[in-house]
Amino acid sequence: MILPQLVLAPSPKGGDGGLGVFTTESIDVETTIEISPVLLLSKEERILVEATKLYHYIFEWGEKQEEAVVGLGYLSMYNHSYHSNCEYEMDYDSLTMRVKTVKPINNGEELLINYNGDFDDTTPVWFDVV
Repeated sequence: MILPQLVLAPSPKGGDGGLGVFTTESIDVETTIEISPVLLLSKEERILVEATKLYHYIFEWGEKQEEAVVGLGYLSMYNHSYHSNCEYEMDYDSLTMRVKTVKPINNGEELLINYNGDFDDTTPVWFDVV
């Protein structure tokens, strides 16, 4: 399930012409904007994928976060912000992830998630580590 007002468009946060997820309508806080199935990668498959461009599009998965998943739908297209306007939740049993708003979103605004998992976690992520 993806809300119909979500679109992919060029994003200044996407780097080198990358895309992001935007909305064509305002969205209220606490709105589920996407529920996406994921493809589960074993620990061994994750190691292989981390040597490719897909490394920047996977999510750590599982109790020990040794596995990874590839998100379907727009899931892997949300850009990062330390103070995001959306957050994601993982459902290990149903192999899905849900994205919901944590702030009101204006028409035309980019929808951002915090790659740390919590919408306001300022722990440096892998591409910001100095």
